[in-house]
Amino acid sequence: MRVLVTRPAYSATRTAQRLRDMGHEPLLLPLRQPLHDSAAALVALATTSGAIAVTSAEAVRVLSALGEQLRPHLARPLFAVGETTAEEARSLGFRSVASSQGNGRDLADLVAARGTDGLLYLAGMPRAETFEAGLRERSIRFSVAECYRMQPVVPGPAEIEAIFSRSRPEAILFYSRQTAEDFFRVPELRSALPEHSAARLLCLSEAVAQAIPTALKKSVEISPMADEKSLLSLL
Repeated sequence: MRVLVTRPAYSATRTAQRLRDMGHEPLLLPLRQPLHDSAAALVALATTSGAIAVTSAEAVRVLSALGEQLRPHLARPLFAVGETTAEEARSLGFRSVASSQGNGRDLADLVAARGTDGLLYLAGMPRAETFEAGLRERSIRFSVAECYRMQPVVPGPAEIEAIFSRSRPEAILFYSRQTAEDFFRVPELRSALPEHSAARLLCLSEAVAQAIPTALKKSVEISPMADEKSLLSLL
């Protein structure tokens, strides 16, 4: 199956290998690219002492750039959404890592269950604020450090033509609501998926699926869990 991957290039490369291992043909069309602010992360770490929370592996990649400056913080508890992000944190040297399945609200439940207070949330922009809302509902004190920004990448006509001119993708993977919105905001991409298109639109969550145009809702399938393994299980 020809599968179009819309996530940022760094993550898309690993997804592509997983797809090849499954016998599919990956097509890469990154629609966002990260801009890291490791200085903001370092300041936040230096001025706090409690647990850390991340809702994306991109935040862990920001920390990886700190090198030896990260070492004094590796004993701090770290909470992550998804086991993939948790594994990246462990590979950096964090020794106490807990992960939740699902979304930010599930992570807030986990933080509350561990009795954590005074949390540092290493966040990106833009982001859904379900995690922060969940913390407030549970009266958990926290601070936010925005340490990366996901910037839109607009593919050129030639790049789009190369993907859609011959055998069209049979499935498209959408990992975030922002990326889905980016996709359908590009006229050439929107026109490449007419209402009668047979392409399956596979979304990581219900929130992501909400960004799919109404005329294409019939082609939407939602991952049973908000992680890549579950999303790829739909193929």
